[in-house]
Amino acid sequence: MRDYDFTPLWRSTIGFDRLFDLAEAAQHAAEETYPPYNIERLADDRYAISLALAGFSPSEIAITAEQNVLTVEGAKQEKDERVFLYRGIANRPFKRQFNLADYVQVRGASFDNGLLKIELVREVPEAMKPRRIAIEGMPVSDTKKLKAA
Repeated sequence: MRDYDFTPLWRSTIGFDRLFDLAEAAQHAAEETYPPYNIERLADDRYAISLALAGFSPSEIAITAEQNVLTVEGAKQEKDERVFLYRGIANRPFKRQFNLADYVQVRGASFDNGLLKIELVREVPEAMKPRRIAIEGMPVSDTKKLKAA
């Protein structure tokens, strides 16, 4: 048995819909192998996804960023009927989805030598970053000790 049934959990939980969707998507992600891809960390808040798309042109690929999901779709537009004796280069239609963490945005995309590279950056708004709160009534000497620590 490879699939897990989350139905009993749906009945007894509230607000965990996205968590169960991610778990379900992870189950099926192992089945998808086309197109192959890499995910790399370029810096603390910069990432890149590279997809190997041999035989595709940029006009045959669509990239969509919607909420926390990045979708890359491709469909080959065959113009002439060719007879292949052996076909080892896959050019079938595909749809690959990546779940993005909060505040991760797509910065740009480039296509070079059959590799589609998508640049991502995590930009946390200032209001969401941790900040130090001053405590009223604290002597100035104690405040200096906290800053030194």
